[in-house]
Amino acid sequence: MPVATDVTYETVIGLEVHAQVLTRSKMYCGCSADYANAEPNTHVCPVCLGLPGALPVINRAAIETVIRTGLALDCSVPPYCKLDRKNYVYPDLPKGYQISQYDLPLCVGGGLEFVSGGESVRAGITRVHIEEDTGRLVHRTDLSGCEVSLVDLNRSGVPLMEIVGEPDLRSPEQARDYLMALRQILRYIGASTGNMEEGAFRCDANVSVREAGNSEFGAKVEIKNMNSFRAVERALRFEEQRQREVLSGGGVIAQETRGWVDARGVTVSQRTKEQAHDYRYFPEPDLPPLSTKADEVERLRQTLPELPIARGDRLIRELGLTKSDAGVLTTDRSLADYFETVISNDVSSESAKTAANWILNDLLGLQRERNLPADQMPVTTVQLRNLISMVGKSELTLRAAKELLPQLSAGEEPRTAAERLNLLSLDDDSALRAAVVETLNAFPEAVSDYRKGKTAAIGRLIGETIRRTGGRANPDVVRRLLVEALASD
Repeated sequence: MPVATDVTYETVIGLEVHAQVLTRSKMYCGCSADYANAEPNTHVCPVCLGLPGALPVINRAAIETVIRTGLALDCSVPPYCKLDRKNYVYPDLPKGYQISQYDLPLCVGGGLEFVSGGESVRAGITRVHIEEDTGRLVHRTDLSGCEVSLVDLNRSGVPLMEIVGEPDLRSPEQARDYLMALRQILRYIGASTGNMEEGAFRCDANVSVREAGNSEFGAKVEIKNMNSFRAVERALRFEEQRQREVLSGGGVIAQETRGWVDARGVTVSQRTKEQAHDYRYFPEPDLPPLSTKADEVERLRQTLPELPIARGDRLIRELGLTKSDAGVLTTDRSLADYFETVISNDVSSESAKTAANWILNDLLGLQRERNLPADQMPVTTVQLRNLISMVGKSELTLRAAKELLPQLSAGEEPRTAAERLNLLSLDDDSALRAAVVETLNAFPEAVSDYRKGKTAAIGRLIGETIRRTGGRANPDVVRRLLVEALASD
């Protein structure tokens, strides 16, 4: 077969995301779903152990959370759905089957809007359905040096939703940005923690390549074992290049499942790709079909918060924030709530921009420095609001306020802290004039330059005067006093 050397290829990507649903108990039993720090096999019962005769009971909260997720992704909620058994054998699946959904899922036909490469993209959502998580295999070396695999079933039965995307993504970068936007929504609505490092947000990618302009899909390869956004992007970039090289060389792409080996930066063949019939789906006989009424769907829709893109657009439109600032402020719901609470007493463009600058330029850095979680800021909204107010009233200089911020104690009033640190603005006119005289005497060259018409030289004189007051002098007052002094002999 001749080698194609001048063919342009297009990459086609579809993502399947599994996200653990935030509930107190498991999907089909009353065991705690909070297994992170538990001793192995302590959050288990006959149901999640798969013991004969144990009967499952549906977790209503999990079903409602999945419906809310579907609504946030613009899905339709059919009036009828059912649960199915997905049969396969693996050590971490004690029943020998997983209770999932096949042909009648909870939510269908939605879409996700996100930004990638500076452009707005919409990718279709095929379905959002409920299932249960499996146990976890732990691989260790025993005391004799033998490699052993242990099974921890604490995770078995934890509610899991699968979000199946349409093959609408065209690059690894788009796939990464899609995942980040999807996780952001799940966190916004409180559906999942979205923590990839804890296994609460997992992704499998289906990727193929085809000649540009061809509407037919190429052979689909599924990639597994990606545990970070960066890993997803790297794995897809490697795989699209591998497939292009195979096709350019006259080869054929095998439809298979491949695993990502992060340390080597490659995908490796694991097994041939399963088809639906391999799982021998059939309706779950121990659980009834579900009926969802329109008024119930509407009730759940009303519980959704304003979503990130809509919220960012509103901050831009109503408060005049830049697209960049609004994007950062709405990255996390708690951060956006914090910002809007700070400005709640003065919802103006000026107030919003001032608060945004403080949060983006000072507080987020302090939050990272102190290793605080995303939903915990270094100071309360009241503290920040009062600090900004003191600067606006010239009771604190901006420099003094920035010095004071990291020294605020829990619950301490900024004014109290400013008094404690001797940072309140200096309003002693004689002390300011004395500082001005000291500065003029210390920098005769700058004085000479200013009087020769180099007016920019006053900037240095202002800075030095403020420094001599410990940052407590108002810059406008200092400028006025300097101009007066420089105008006289």
